[in-house]
Amino acid sequence: MQNDIPLLVNEDQIDLREVVRALWNGRKLIVALSSFFAVLCLVIALILPDRYASASVLAPVTPEASGLPGALSRLGSVASLAGLSFGVGDGSEAQIAQEIMESWGFIEEFIEKNNLQIPLYAVSGWDKSTNSLIIDSDIYDEKNKKWLIEDANGDLGAPSSWKLYKRFSDMLSVSQDSEAGLVTLSIEHYSPYVAKQLVDLLFEEINRHMQQRKLNKVNSNIEYLRAQVEKTSISHMENVFYTIIEEQIKNKMLAEATPEHTFVVVNQSMVAEEKIGPRRVLIVVLGSFFAVIFSMLVVLVRHSLRVSSKSNI
Repeated sequence: MQNDIPLLVNEDQIDLREVVRALWNGRKLIVALSSFFAVLCLVIALILPDRYASASVLAPVTPEASGLPGALSRLGSVASLAGLSFGVGDGSEAQIAQEIMESWGFIEEFIEKNNLQIPLYAVSGWDKSTNSLIIDSDIYDEKNKKWLIEDANGDLGAPSSWKLYKRFSDMLSVSQDSEAGLVTLSIEHYSPYVAKQLVDLLFEEINRHMQQRKLNKVNSNIEYLRAQVEKTSISHMENVFYTIIEEQIKNKMLAEATPEHTFVVVNQSMVAEEKIGPRRVLIVVLGSFFAVIFSMLVVLVRHSLRVSSKSNI
């Protein structure tokens, strides 16, 4: 048993020297392959268009900030008996808005309403000197105003709703500071101007959407209460229903008069002057590193195959 240990050590040392010798003999191939892939990474890094990001910091609107009457809180228990909910003090309204902002249905409607299909899907870069978007001619024919995207049946047309949603989702980032409660809305694009425009449009649209959502709920409550007034024969209950209806009408007026229904801007979006990507130096460094590793593996595999072929003769 004691004699086996030196033999194993010697074999390991011989294998290591064999590996070093194989790498040294194949150094020219390693240098050639590494240089080729390093140059390829450099070319790719230079070809990739710059990307810019614009962000806006938002604060959720509280019932107090929106001027919601305190009477709604006092009537909360009575309203619950009538099967209604005012949502006073509902801290989840901002969370609901965040989920809606990132939902497929909302994004689809947002894109269609603002005609964002071309800026989102057909753009391949931005010309800084002319402040104009560069359209990919393989995706969209500007002259004939036609989409050139091939579907599963081989027909040419516009990108599907799902493709647009995925593209916009990759550009969009919505995050919340758990301590301060502030929401950061950020969007990336080839053009810093388009990035800012999208952030501002999305902020306005989510507030509009949540405002309409609130109005629909209030209108539904009012219709329900008026129906209950017609059904009841107890005068005391009629007075209760009329009081709640009055507060719902006030609630409706406040919602209609408040454009910033769910979020207010704490830090407005700006046109970015510095790009956020691509990180060209990192691409070249990592690409070169993996190119060297790959080249060494190629040399070792070739050496192993050569040794195996000789041993089989």
